Amino acid sequence: MGSTSAENHGTEGVGRRDLIKRSAALGLISVPTMSFLSACASSGGDSGDKAKAGKKTAKNPLAVNDTAGMEFVLFDGGFGKEYAEDAVKIYEKNFPKASVKFSATQKIQSTLQPRFNQGTPPDLIDNSGAEQMDMGVLVGKNQLTDLTPLLDAPSYDDPNKKVRDTLRPGIVEMGQFDGEKVWILYYAYTVYGVWYSQKALDSLDEQYPETWDQMLAVCAKAKKKGMAGWTYAGKYPYYLPFSLYPMIGKVGGREVLDAIDNLEPNAWKHPAVKACFEAYYELYKKGYVLKGTPGLDHIQSQTAWAEGKALFIPNGSWVENESANVIPEDFDLAVAAPTGIDSSDKMPFGTIWASGGEPFIVPAKAKNAAGGMEQLRIMLSEASSKNFTGKVKSLTAYNGGTDGIALTPGLKSGVAALDKAGENVVNPRMQDWYVQLQKEKIGVSGLGEMMAGRLTPAEAVKKIQGFADETAKDDSIKHYKHQ
Repeated sequence: MGSTSAENHGTEGVGRRDLIKRSAALGLISVPTMSFLSACASSGGDSGDKAKAGKKTAKNPLAVNDTAGMEFVLFDGGFGKEYAEDAVKIYEKNFPKASVKFSATQKIQSTLQPRFNQGTPPDLIDNSGAEQMDMGVLVGKNQLTDLTPLLDAPSYDDPNKKVRDTLRPGIVEMGQFDGEKVWILYYAYTVYGVWYSQKALDSLDEQYPETWDQMLAVCAKAKKKGMAGWTYAGKYPYYLPFSLYPMIGKVGGREVLDAIDNLEPNAWKHPAVKACFEAYYELYKKGYVLKGTPGLDHIQSQTAWAEGKALFIPNGSWVENESANVIPEDFDLAVAAPTGIDSSDKMPFGTIWASGGEPFIVPAKAKNAAGGMEQLRIMLSEASSKNFTGKVKSLTAYNGGTDGIALTPGLKSGVAALDKAGENVVNPRMQDWYVQLQKEKIGVSGLGEMMAGRLTPAEAVKKIQGFADETAKDDSIKHYKHQ
């Protein structure tokens, strides 16, 4: 499973889900096209025929109609489709009289938006990839089913435990937009942080640095050996927040990240933001960033890092799969939580960003919403979770499911990092609430310019605060707030 283009990689994690084409993909289908498609597609006249509820039993807590058809459309990305096909087989075994239609596509929006408009959507969708439908719009137009009944149902393995009690931190909250209802179930679980070769760090006779002074010392040592301290996806500098945001949270506390997400005035002017920007800028000033990094894309920067040209790279846990064809056998891939400033930081070392990826939704007009939710309940069992992790080197939203699996080095390191973090997992929402602000403005025009030496940290802070203020004042953008 070597690298393919980023956006159809499926290994994304939220926000990564669409990397490069998302802006272009939003509003991809113009109104004339939709009416044309609607005219061509016959809805068969039965769009209102919702499946009648079945009998609620211990084995069927969501009262699925055991003869109703169920349709499931998966995003065909870097996770492949085998894990979903395996889960569909379990559904078919449990409901032998039901016919299941399963399909996988990379063109989620162009395939499914017309069906939403006609009122004939599938029952379960993995809404991911470059052509992801805009979640904020779907929620705003009441086009999704509230998944609370699934979360409150008994879990697949243990009837005494609700589904919600088997999930990793942050998964339920990520599915909420404004209020208690849960519209999205993120199935994959991404660990973001600083990725490196343990072998390379050992060769410098160094430990992973916990304070910024230690970080600079490690980079100085690497430089003497002809190795840059850092590289990153210079063309897509919204990768920098994968380590920078949790560092800001560590230094200043979660409330600083919440204020940033909430677009509060002056949120970016917090001393913690300033300290972290200055720390990163020091990497540039001291020549610890691999030369030419601002011109590299994600694949090129990952390749340079895998070849030992740079020690550290900010990334998400998909990097193990995506770089599998360039990472040497003895690389000993590892991930760590971001280095802090010093002992005055508000949160302990180990504070990390981890969150859901692969957003699954059940449309409001699904004929068999209970069936769609039941398919998700099956996928959130220990067996299905283990199957996914074993096949695609990624954790799922199910909190566990790694016992007895031979974990790859990166995955093993990710699990250890989560154990170390404990409750100190942060989940910034900027990249799924305000895609354009996060990518184009904060990423490219702010952090990218600063790390290329074209803005000072003070100028970057001022510029980014201006972008956030513009977004806050723009009534055409739906605004969200931490509850």
